[in-house]
Amino acid sequence: MTLQVKDIAYVRSGDKGDVCSVGLVARGPREYAWLRASVTPADVKRIYGDWVRGEVECHPMDNIGAVVVVMRHALGGGATRTLRLDQTGKSLGYALMRLPVRGAETPS
Repeated sequence: MTLQVKDIAYVRSGDKGDVCSVGLVARGPREYAWLRASVTPADVKRIYGDWVRGEVECHPMDNIGAVVVVMRHALGGGATRTLRLDQTGKSLGYALMRLPVRGAETPS
């Protein structure tokens, strides 16, 4: 059985214009190490494909055990310009919860 980020972290997200910000907060120190190993710009780009047309940045926040993901040109021009349905930061943030967790061993 493979863990997903949803099993080790909480999510908070938002949007401003065409930028989506997602905070992933680990449930504990062990989970934070797994989170840092599992959430990279390449992983984020892979999960969203062409939806994220700009740069992806992943910022570790050691003091609170979180990773902040910033995706530029990710909202189809912004909430008032896009024809996408339900594409706000909250919707995009939850998709990151499907990323597989690296480094965690779970019983089958």
